[in-house]
Amino acid sequence: MSTAVLSPYRLGKARENYNLFNVFNSLSWNFLVGSIISLLAMRLHASATYLGLLNAILYFSFFFLPLGKILARRFSITGIFSFAWTWRAIGMIPVVFAPLAAALGRRDLALGLILIGVSLFHIIRGIGMIGNNPVLNEMAAGSDRGSYMTQIQIINSAVGMFSGFIVAMLLGREPPLFLYSLIMAAGIASGVFSGALIKKVPEPPGEEGGRKINLIGIFREAFTQPGLRRFVWILFIVALVSGVSRAFIVIYSREVFMQSDGMVSLYSVFGGLGNLIIGLLIKFLVDRIGAKPIFIICVIIGLVSMIPIIFFPAGGVENVTTVILFLTFLFLVLNFGFLGAEGIAQTYFLGLVPAEMMLDMGILYFLIFGVAGAGGSFFAGLLLDILAAAGLPIFWNFKILYIILIGLTIFVLVLQKKMTALGALPFLGALKVMFSFRDLQAISILDRLNKTHDSHEEEILLGALHDTPSQLAIKGLLERARSPRLAIRVESLRAMETLKTLSEDAEEALIQDLINNPYTTAYVSARILGNHGCFTAIPLLRELAASTDYMLAGEAMIALARLGDHAFRPEMEQIILKTKNPRLKIMGVEAFGIYGSPNSLSVLMDILRVVDPPPYLRDEVVLAMSAILDTQNQFYPILVRYLEEPALAAILAMDEAEAAFEFYSSVMKKGMRRKSAAAAVSWHAKNLQAVSAALIKENNGAPLSRWILELPNDLCHAVAQLVLSETVLDDELSSHDRLRLLIVHWASHELRLWTNKLKVI
Repeated sequence: MSTAVLSPYRLGKARENYNLFNVFNSLSWNFLVGSIISLLAMRLHASATYLGLLNAILYFSFFFLPLGKILARRFSITGIFSFAWTWRAIGMIPVVFAPLAAALGRRDLALGLILIGVSLFHIIRGIGMIGNNPVLNEMAAGSDRGSYMTQIQIINSAVGMFSGFIVAMLLGREPPLFLYSLIMAAGIASGVFSGALIKKVPEPPGEEGGRKINLIGIFREAFTQPGLRRFVWILFIVALVSGVSRAFIVIYSREVFMQSDGMVSLYSVFGGLGNLIIGLLIKFLVDRIGAKPIFIICVIIGLVSMIPIIFFPAGGVENVTTVILFLTFLFLVLNFGFLGAEGIAQTYFLGLVPAEMMLDMGILYFLIFGVAGAGGSFFAGLLLDILAAAGLPIFWNFKILYIILIGLTIFVLVLQKKMTALGALPFLGALKVMFSFRDLQAISILDRLNKTHDSHEEEILLGALHDTPSQLAIKGLLERARSPRLAIRVESLRAMETLKTLSEDAEEALIQDLINNPYTTAYVSARILGNHGCFTAIPLLRELAASTDYMLAGEAMIALARLGDHAFRPEMEQIILKTKNPRLKIMGVEAFGIYGSPNSLSVLMDILRVVDPPPYLRDEVVLAMSAILDTQNQFYPILVRYLEEPALAAILAMDEAEAAFEFYSSVMKKGMRRKSAAAAVSWHAKNLQAVSAALIKENNGAPLSRWILELPNDLCHAVAQLVLSETVLDDELSSHDRLRLLIVHWASHELRLWTNKLKVI
């Protein structure tokens, strides 16, 4: 057997053929053994036990999987698959003649022909299903595994709705029996064609080492693995409840509400719509939030859909509008929940089982499905007949049946909580994503990103992800961070920067980017690591602070400041004092502001002592000082106003001093708690405007220096107090209007703080 991995082109072509196969396969299924076969049997007055047996045969096919495995040792998997799908359709020929037997008055023969045809269909199908999981697993290879598997479900649902609508229109209210024969003939033709189509799909890989495990060995191996053992029990109950609940609502509609064949077929169209909607939702979400939470949500929806059956009043049976709305809801939501649960269960199973065990465990999967479905359907039909024989009204018989199913569903929900996560989000996290517009928008952008082959469109979509940050985007962003195009790498990193947290994989990828991509994207990665608190990157960031890539060196220093690496600050000060690169100086100055250490004030003053420093560097220095002095938010708008009109420097400074004095005066009117301290603060308040004017208008900093030194020791940091008191005495530094404006602003701020400490509350 082939073991080569399909190339992207060959995989694309194989998927086209497989998708077409599923179109005709779904047509064949709905024309042959969908709800139409139950409707035909009910037209022939079949008992509930017979109907249960008919539905059980569907699951009986799974017991023939081991025979398919034996044949797979001698023949190709796709060959077995194709042969079985062709002959299972041909096996339904006896059913085509069932209406003729009924017309001749042989109702017993007609029911017998139906049983023979359905049995042949499912027995041969069971043999061929050995190829289902391996072929599907091969077609779903790649990062879009869950999405593609759900796409197959969507195709089947859409075709099922289409064919169901055709059947509903043909059958109408009381169709002649020969119409069933025509529909069956069309189904046989579609089935034969689907068998030919599957031959065009490449042969999936065989099992490594020619593993030969008998049926007992398969069960033993599965039940020795806790995660797989738990899933087997969950699958058993879900398959039982899903099979019985969906099969018997057809009988429920016909027997309790006396709906016509055409109406029941029309309800089945809504059932197909429910299956289509859940398929679209799963396709949209499964690769982002994982299979486990979606599995649980689908089972919950299935549970909710059955509850109205228990509480539907007997009086509502006669109300036509109520019945139509109720049955439409029932078919739609029941199929939405349980067909969704069956579909996502297979996705979960394929993720749970190693590839080399797929063939054997696939047999286990379908055997469990078969035992549950066959046993559940047969005993459900038998239960209804027993209850009817006991004299209970059929209306109540179905209530009892669905109460049992609800109890089993609640039990399975308890078991699902301990399922292996397989990388999925927690249940509450998944619900949060499903109700988050931002996360859903991010998923939509990621899906478009996966489909695009245009680098410019890719860049635009990554920009959209930057504006719509979502943790779900990390995997896709990491893939784009390895793009051969620089713009794409930069945009993907920018989008990653907006995320609240980073995964371990993301942190490792960013660290590797620091090492491998200087002068390109490394500086962005350094910024992200600093902003997201990646402390493991500190040693590497220290090395890069001296890099010849000045953007990387600057971002490394800022990142170290954000990470609180105070031990490296003295070394950083030396780097900034020595460098001639104004951009690197600006970034280093920003880092000092983030550190917030008063010990860096002297270094910042030294930067201003350089002859004619660049204007933007001066701005960054005073802003960093204001950050260290804890006044940046208040000082920033003052600096902006000054830069708009530098001639206002003196006016802005005096406004600060005057406003601080007015604040002091307003507090004095209410009184102060500590009278002993009132005299000292009073002297400072009354003299602030005068000492500020001396500095600003006369360039005399001595009065303000004394004012600063006489501030209380517990009010401001000692180093800041000493540095600023000396700065106003330095003619070289006091020539900087920005700096003088900052110092007056800081003095006014300190007066406010001091006043606040003493005011009466």
